[in-house]
Amino acid sequence: MTTEALSSNALIYAILAINSETALQKDYLDSGDVPDDELDNEQELLGDLEQALMEFVELYKKRLTTDRELPSLDELLNSEL
Repeated sequence: MTTEALSSNALIYAILAINSETALQKDYLDSGDVPDDELDNEQELLGDLEQALMEFVELYKKRLTTDRELPSLDELLNSEL
């Protein structure tokens, strides 16, 4: 396996993991189970996760331009880890 293939796989896994964590955090915030004194921290965590996801998505978009065999971004974001 080439270094580029390994880094593509790592990038895919990172996107899947962060996307999954973002969904879990949204569910937690929507659940009503967040104590009032932790709400700001939990919302900040969601923002950090969303920012990280956007940054990895931008890297993936660049990788897609050079490797047409990678799954589409929509396919990746709609997958579950």
